Amino acid sequence: MGVFDFVKNGVREMMVARPDNLKHLVVYKHPDQNIPMHSQLTVDSDECAVFFKDGRVVGVLPPGRVTLQSQNIPFLNSLVTSFTGGQVFIAEVFFVKTAPVRSVPFGGPIGDMLDPLTGEQVTPRIFGEMSVVVIDPVRFIVGYSGQAATGDNDFVLNWIKGLFMNGVKTTLGELCENEGKSLLQAVSLTQKLADAFVAHAPDLADIGVRILQVGQFNVNFSEEDRERLKAANAEIAKAQREVRVKQIGVAGAAAEAQAKQFQLDQQFGQDSRYVKELAGSYQGYAAGQAVIGAGQGMAAHGVGGGVAGLGAQMAVGVGMGNVMAGGFAPPPQAAAPPPPAPTFSPGGTQVTCGTCGAKQPGGKFCAECGAALVVLKRFCSGCGVELAAGAKFCANCGTAAAAGATPPSGG
Repeated sequence: MGVFDFVKNGVREMMVARPDNLKHLVVYKHPDQNIPMHSQLTVDSDECAVFFKDGRVVGVLPPGRVTLQSQNIPFLNSLVTSFTGGQVFIAEVFFVKTAPVRSVPFGGPIGDMLDPLTGEQVTPRIFGEMSVVVIDPVRFIVGYSGQAATGDNDFVLNWIKGLFMNGVKTTLGELCENEGKSLLQAVSLTQKLADAFVAHAPDLADIGVRILQVGQFNVNFSEEDRERLKAANAEIAKAQREVRVKQIGVAGAAAEAQAKQFQLDQQFGQDSRYVKELAGSYQGYAAGQAVIGAGQGMAAHGVGGGVAGLGAQMAVGVGMGNVMAGGFAPPPQAAAPPPPAPTFSPGGTQVTCGTCGAKQPGGKFCAECGAALVVLKRFCSGCGVELAAGAKFCANCGTAAAAGATPPSGG
């Protein structure tokens, strides 16, 4: 008996729900598109119901039990057909599981890849398990319907796994490149890879699916690819070791130079203190160093022994020290000329300072006040010749010299 027979006979109710034997399916499509008004729709707690008409989504109903009538569900108005007097609506109803689907196995070749570290082209393989969940039922159904839904979990999950493997290739390459690792070393990145697979699966996000967890998995290679990667990694490791050895050598040389500079600085400071506090001058310090150096040189060449040898070493050292001290001594300076002797009047004649009146035996300046002394010249009153200081008679004509003689008139 069809739907129209139910309507004609006044039967208003019809059950729309997922059968118990199909509750494990990720997607279940209700087989009948003609649904009477006032039918009872039952949506389990781990799923939702998505209504489509003419390839477009019309509405989504959450878990629960509801009577299908336009008063309760406004979007049903767009589904009602007038052919039955408004008692039937036409729609495709999909039940989509929103609970996680766990222990989904995956694996196989990832495809040709260039190893980020070595540049070798290889074909990695990956095997493991994952759990997935539908986070956007509408987007998932749109994409799934484009794949000709069959209601088969294997078909749905294989479709998801195919998209996941596409994301694995991109994620694996990017992570190895960021970590500076070869694909051969991906085994050491297991946890980071698992986290990256969960966080970055763009192909799955586009269909409304998210990976919850990636279980134990491994990345492996064919024997030929593995050997090529091993050889290439060995060459890179060798080059890196050589670089490290050079770096260590440079660092060691720098440390040695720094230590030598410190030693020189210490010696300079010690020599400076020795010169200042003990030797008193660089000449004395040089002489002392000459003694030490000469002694060490003679000892190194077997010259001298015992007390006599020690004396010889000291004598040579002292001689060298004197030579070096003479070499470092400043050139002799010319002796300063003696100060000019003061001029005095012969015969003990006293000169009177015109400034302070002090009498003194001649000179250019007063010994009492420092003023310049002016000595008045005397001339003979007979012949006009200048008289010597203190003369009593003129040496030219014998005329007695007067004490206050002055030059003759017109002289």
